[in-house]
Amino acid sequence: MESRSGEPSTFESAAERGLTTPRAAGVAGIVFSILFVVALVFLRQSLGRSLDTETVMRDLTGHGSNLALAGLYIVPFAGIAFLWFIGVVRDRIGEREDKFFATVFLGSGLLFVAMLFAGAAVIGGLVAGNRFGTATPTDVATVGFARSVGYSFLFVYAAKAAGVFTLATSTIIRRSHWPFWTSLSGFATAAVLILSIAFYEPIILLFAVWVAAISVYVLVTGGRQARGGTGL
Repeated sequence: MESRSGEPSTFESAAERGLTTPRAAGVAGIVFSILFVVALVFLRQSLGRSLDTETVMRDLTGHGSNLALAGLYIVPFAGIAFLWFIGVVRDRIGEREDKFFATVFLGSGLLFVAMLFAGAAVIGGLVAGNRFGTATPTDVATVGFARSVGYSFLFVYAAKAAGVFTLATSTIIRRSHWPFWTSLSGFATAAVLILSIAFYEPIILLFAVWVAAISVYVLVTGGRQARGGTGL
């Protein structure tokens, strides 16, 4: 919408500033972190690695599946919040950042969401199939296989993609002259995620904690330091 003088209206300009403000990235990152942690905790209650397969099968046919089903529904919203986080941060990068790191940043972020959805679909499929009567678990081997595949997606492939995303983002942050702790914590988190070789569930939560910390910083400061650098 334009005014009679040909200039954008105040409403349009405000809307554009609202969409590109770094605080939007902060809110989206915090929402992702909360939903991601809650979803994993809910899924773990009924399908966690610490439970034997026989116990999981009993949970799938009882009230123990309620939390897992809730976690299954929360995962897509966590992924959507993370995509919003990627979009706003990438908008801040713009044309001023190295295209190599910008490409790795975007690609690894999208891969993380894809692996997150795939893992949740496999693990949550056990719950949803039994709840809606479309694929009731028939034996221990079936449930055990589904859990193994789901955990591989979540704690191997998604964790590695999250590590690469953290590494690329931390490199961009360092070049943007943010405080030293923002990039240092990112490099440390990336190292743990990429080099980890065990299905240790809390490891993936490091990614959520780091995203939350960066998001709170962006939300509080509004990215003022970034404006003097290459821009994030």
